[in-house]
Amino acid sequence: MAEDHATMPTEEEVFEALEEVIDPELGLDFVSLGLVYDVALEAPDVYVTFTLTTPACPIGPQVSEQMKEFVGGLEGVRDVHPKMIFDPPWSPEMMTDDAKFALGF
Repeated sequence: MAEDHATMPTEEEVFEALEEVIDPELGLDFVSLGLVYDVALEAPDVYVTFTLTTPACPIGPQVSEQMKEFVGGLEGVRDVHPKMIFDPPWSPEMMTDDAKFALGF
C-alpha cells in the first residue's frame, strides 16, 4: 500500500505542535524558550533536535514523549524521533522576546 506523503505537515505546523511542549519549571513552551534547535521532515517521519536548559534537567524523557504525542498527532506523520543534544549549550539569549519578558530578562 503506497502512502500519500502529500499530507505531511509543514515545518511551521510542526513548530506549532511543539509549542504544546511546556517546560514545567518555567511554564513556557520549548519553542519560545529556544530549546528546539531543528526540525527535519523526512516523510512520513519527523526528526526534532532539541536541548534542555541544563544537562542536569531531569525532564528529557518526559519532553521526548510529549514531542512524540503532539507532533505524532499531525496528519501524515508516522514516527517522531526526538534527539536531545547539549552542543551548542542553551542560553537565555535563545529565547523569544516574549519569553524573555515573561521571565524577566
